[in-house]
Amino acid sequence: MANPIVDKTYKIKKKAGKGGWSYVVLPGIPSGAKSTLGLVRVKGFVDTYELRQFNLLPMKNGSMLLPLKAPLRKAIKKKEGDGVHVTLFVDRSPVDIPEEILDSVVDSPRAYEFFLKLSDSNKKYYIDWIVDSKKIETKAARIIKMIKLLEKGKKF
Repeated sequence: MANPIVDKTYKIKKKAGKGGWSYVVLPGIPSGAKSTLGLVRVKGFVDTYELRQFNLLPMKNGSMLLPLKAPLRKAIKKKEGDGVHVTLFVDRSPVDIPEEILDSVVDSPRAYEFFLKLSDSNKKYYIDWIVDSKKIETKAARIIKMIKLLEKGKKF
């Protein structure tokens, strides 16, 4: 396996205000790892929590932001101010499309064709939006909405 682009302990920060993000700031990510939009797709671990096909977000100062969503924080039992060990590798694998999403979008040739033309990051946004649904009803409604948006040629 290649060398990690990050292998260090960082402190969890939180954006102030209701609904503020918890995140880690990662300085020094090599520019060769970044996409044309400045994103970096990675795989690896935050403590023992595995990340796959996860996008780091660019910051104005050149650092990258690693959002730490609630399920991740709950799994590792960490909160703002705690330290987390982050080990990340660049992930250039094709985007995994869950079978339930692929089966649904294939039924609409226009939506399917547009979906395949999307960038990997845009496909991932759609997929994460659906997969992160807590209820099956929400997931179904989001799949329907995604298909309608794709049929209209809309990115996420």
